[in-house]
Amino acid sequence: MGLRETTRAMRFRYIVQVNVTVLLGGTSSERDVSLASGLRIANALRDAGHRVTCVDPARGDMTRAEEDALRAAGGVKREPPTREALRAMSETSFVTTLGAMPSVRSADVVFIALHGGDGEDGTVQAILDLARIPYTGSGHLASALAMDKDLSKRLFRAAGVPTADWIMTGPDSALSASEVEKALGFPVVVKPSKEGSTVGLSIVKEAGQLPGAIAEAALYDAEVMVEQFVPGRELTVGVLGDHAMPVGEIIPKHEIYDYECKYTAGMAIEEFPAKLSAALAAEAQRLSLLAFRALKLDGCARIDFRMTSGGELFCLEANTLPGMTATSLIPQAAAAEGIDFSTFCDRIVALAKLTRGGGQ
Repeated sequence: MGLRETTRAMRFRYIVQVNVTVLLGGTSSERDVSLASGLRIANALRDAGHRVTCVDPARGDMTRAEEDALRAAGGVKREPPTREALRAMSETSFVTTLGAMPSVRSADVVFIALHGGDGEDGTVQAILDLARIPYTGSGHLASALAMDKDLSKRLFRAAGVPTADWIMTGPDSALSASEVEKALGFPVVVKPSKEGSTVGLSIVKEAGQLPGAIAEAALYDAEVMVEQFVPGRELTVGVLGDHAMPVGEIIPKHEIYDYECKYTAGMAIEEFPAKLSAALAAEAQRLSLLAFRALKLDGCARIDFRMTSGGELFCLEANTLPGMTATSLIPQAAAAEGIDFSTFCDRIVALAKLTRGGGQ
């Protein structure tokens, strides 16, 4: 989509109400984050004048009383749900029947506020495509590519987006610490290839820690990435349509921007815009757009980087359904442009209608 069309969507604000169904919760390890994001999005869209229904693929339609009870219970917990609890939810999930649910079929736009799992790996997007229901975010192929860190890094390199070296392994692999040290050196980052919110991620500083870190990551995905650790500053760039938003910097209280730092108020300092030279900020935005296009992304996404002390940028990953909680990064980037959260969510809906709903 060209600049003119994206600018039109970015500036458009609905005058007539539309029916929006927000998908939230789900059965991934990021369920709690998704609930917090989705409830906040639902409020924002109601403030913008839309009719909103919330649907949890794990439980079905959500009443306003259930929404209020979740809000009263507080935000994201310090730890993600257990795998046992998520497995139990998966057995009764409505994902395969989403396209036939009346609350979904009647939507003018489905706002996908799911994180990880079926919501972010392209499964839900493919179901909605088959049902011909417009939705926010990227399509099923782009979602799957971005979720797979190995494939996305290959596409980044092909597009000229720098990314750290890596090796793929798994629970039954014979990968040795000496091979890792020779190829990447220590420290390394060990993480599931298809997970988010740093779930299952470890920083391995010495050879003896490697087997345990691989085993931990393999609890969440059979494919495990061992990636060269890039010391430096953590930067992030939101993209909406073909527009790169202000660069942000994350300064976590922990060594890495982990689950607790991401979703606990006060556990990280987030600066928007980041304290960067104009040239470095422009380069981060340029690379974010290259990465966005390399994965064929749509709608709103977030591209994360590490920047060395010498100013070299290395792309970590693309997040196709970035968090929208009170501590999340994308809303802060929008605020840095003078866009309040309600207007930002409204623009995401407008962009989805423009690209998947036959225009305005």
